[in-house]
Amino acid sequence: STFDVAVVGAGIVGLAAARELIQRHPSLAFAVLEKEQELAHHQSGHNSGVIHSGIYYTPGSLKAKLCVQGASLCYKYCDQKGIPYKQCGKLIVAVEHDEVPRLKALYERGQQNNVPGLKLIGAKEIQEKEPFCRGLMALDSPYTGIVDYKQVAQSYARDFQEAGGTILTDFEVTNMEMAKESSPESEHG
Repeated sequence: STFDVAVVGAGIVGLAAARELIQRHPSLAFAVLEKEQELAHHQSGHNSGVIHSGIYYTPGSLKAKLCVQGASLCYKYCDQKGIPYKQCGKLIVAVEHDEVPRLKALYERGQQNNVPGLKLIGAKEIQEKEPFCRGLMALDSPYTGIVDYKQVAQSYARDFQEAGGTILTDFEVTNMEMAKESSPESEHG
């Protein structure tokens, strides 16, 4: 078979990229090439599954913007596709007095990044939220969640295939060559 575009690697990044590309350019022929027999076999299928809220990145940075936007899009996609997730939140806890200023700085950073629902809580509220946790102060991030990213990757693969894309597993790429640039008069320019 001949394809206009081949994406190497059927982890979540490769599948998400292929899904987006085929949606933007439906007239092109797309393939995803995966050396393993199954999709999301490596890191995508073996990570912590955290849906990060965007607290840690430098305010105004692309990472901060994309993390906050990506969390929102992840929850929306999972809702649309019926993929289970848990928006369990997390507590970042200061257990020593010298950690409190860093916690407050994280809170400010999260506020600047437009992370939803952030709040600083005291020792009593920490125990109410998490009875086995002790601390002086905590940053409560209710927008943090967990999901099985292997399921998300498999859903991206279905979307890609339903749009006409081809996934070839057990297909290891062992060599690549740079092609000459097509002329502006070529079919796809």
